[in-house]
Amino acid sequence: MNNFVFQNPTKLIFGKGTIARLAREIPGDKTVMVTYGGGSVKKNGIYDQVTAALKNHRYIEFWGIEPNPSVETLRQAVALGKEHHVDYLLAVGGGSVLDGTKLISVAIPYSGDAWELVLNAELLGDALPVASVMTMPATGSEMNAGAVISNKTTQEKFAFNYKHPQFAILDPETTYSIPAFHIACGLADTFVHVMEQYMTTPDQSWLTDRWAEGILLNVVEIAPKIAENKHDYHLMSEYMLSATLALNGLISMGVTQDWVTHMIGHELTAIHGITHGQSLAIVLPATMTVLQAQKRGKILQYGERVWGITTGTPTERVLAAIDCTEQFFRSLNLATHLNEVQIGEETIAEVERRFNERKVALGEACNVNGAIARAILEACL
Repeated sequence: MNNFVFQNPTKLIFGKGTIARLAREIPGDKTVMVTYGGGSVKKNGIYDQVTAALKNHRYIEFWGIEPNPSVETLRQAVALGKEHHVDYLLAVGGGSVLDGTKLISVAIPYSGDAWELVLNAELLGDALPVASVMTMPATGSEMNAGAVISNKTTQEKFAFNYKHPQFAILDPETTYSIPAFHIACGLADTFVHVMEQYMTTPDQSWLTDRWAEGILLNVVEIAPKIAENKHDYHLMSEYMLSATLALNGLISMGVTQDWVTHMIGHELTAIHGITHGQSLAIVLPATMTVLQAQKRGKILQYGERVWGITTGTPTERVLAAIDCTEQFFRSLNLATHLNEVQIGEETIAEVERRFNERKVALGEACNVNGAIARAILEACL
């Protein structure tokens, strides 16, 4: 096990009726900006719960943070926040709303352009406190310091890391109105978050391996049941907490990580606007296929412990584990090949060019460059 430092300061508030706790969790002397997405919270009652809880607070609202939040939209929120001297931020929505709000939190005190903060971590300075009411389980952003921001003008999408939210409210009842496709993408995102931290090499940490496998098994078990009844409180509780634990730092303690699938998936989203979880469902099986030699030991362990694959030659078991992974995504009614989403050679060449231009060396072995990214995308065709 590698050396590590773990600290997660986010307070997790979980369960029915917990949105009302905003009234006492946010200090009464703050000027709050509440950030939202496209307006679904007004249809499902979440907005009414939030405004009722904040009735004695000073607050303004900013609407319109889109999936894969764009810096173009966030600049508008930053200007509004500066105008009203906002000193506290509350994100109400999914991971994209929270990711965008994290950038707003550091851009309001900053004198330059928000995109500069995404590109250069050395510029990150003061940040306003952030909290969240999560309505879409997927990203784990509610309990980590990361965010992913898009730039529509340059067709780029980058991650940055800075500070954790102060608290996160997770009420599983807020998930009941999520469309089936977005639930599927959220389950895929949760699954792949775990795999990025787990699918490297064996025997680094027996304990975190078991934690990771437990989350994977949980997602696989609940996915078909959620498809049958997404209003089951127990199932949606399991889904919501799985998404949080998949990326709150717990399963990455002392182990190497990968993130190749995410970095390639980000490019597909930046260029084509593909939903994030959908992009991951396409890329992960191909990543495992192309890198199966270096991941062989972990794929065999994964195949046995998650999918019960115990017979056949090692090569047959590796291929069976990869196939089970792809079939899981297919069971969610997600595409697993680029041709299903009308992506071909032109995009593959562009991703290869971007990786080469940035001189990336990704993955647990730091060996994934533009050429290997091309091989992975070609395996997705």
